[in-house]
Amino acid sequence: MPELKAIASQIRRDIVRMVHGSSSGHPGGSLGCADFLTALYFQVMKHDPNFNMNATNEDVFFLSNGHISPVFYSVLARSGYFDVKELATFRKINSRLQGHPATHEHLPGVRIASGSLGQGLSAAIGAALTKKLNKENTTVFSLHGDGELDEGQIWEAAMFAPHHKVDNLIATIDWNGQQIDGPTDKVMSLGNIRQKFDAFGWTTLEMNGNDMDDVIATLDKAKSLTGQGKPIAIMMHTIMGKGVDFMENDHNWHGIAPNDEQLAKALAQLPETMGDY
Repeated sequence: MPELKAIASQIRRDIVRMVHGSSSGHPGGSLGCADFLTALYFQVMKHDPNFNMNATNEDVFFLSNGHISPVFYSVLARSGYFDVKELATFRKINSRLQGHPATHEHLPGVRIASGSLGQGLSAAIGAALTKKLNKENTTVFSLHGDGELDEGQIWEAAMFAPHHKVDNLIATIDWNGQQIDGPTDKVMSLGNIRQKFDAFGWTTLEMNGNDMDDVIATLDKAKSLTGQGKPIAIMMHTIMGKGVDFMENDHNWHGIAPNDEQLAKALAQLPETMGDY
């Protein structure tokens, strides 16, 4: 997977440069999820950068933890949804690249606004049911933060999906153990997330979200398990801030921007592979 790993390195460069450029944003979770979203958009999903909101006969992805917009925007731009140069406008006045993804600016690739946490699984279920009604052989993917599981709506959706046999849905939980106020175990212990989804009736898998080989293998396995009467949930272990040593495993990097010196240190650790914007 050398090509995908090279793409993920460039995505990480984009993330730290975007957040630095606007002096605001969320680098920690974005860096941790770079491998997953690279695998999804550059290999696993069947999707068309000539964006159509209805996504007929396409796989679709919903970012529920919308604060990690830097990684989402970078992956969308690098996979052809809009010009990579637009990444330089992140969080600027009148930019389509708002701090949290929004739909009213009509940014290609964004199907729901996801600033408020907890809503993405419900939206993904709705899309998955629509595709089943339309007899499509396609898959709906969603991504959620582990801290986001503090939201009750997630568990209502987690109950709904198995009951209604939403078996064309693959939901991934970024289980990095960190949220804005500290380690998840201290803020509100989540216990064993996989056991919870098992108990709700999901088919569950586990993977190292920062090992590209494992990400691809697990996503392929998840796709092979669709159509069997159960939704699928992947517990994805990642390191917050992955790829930048001074950000790794530090919840303080959930939502702050690097200064000039920190940016230079970060970029020195991340090879430029596709050309900076």
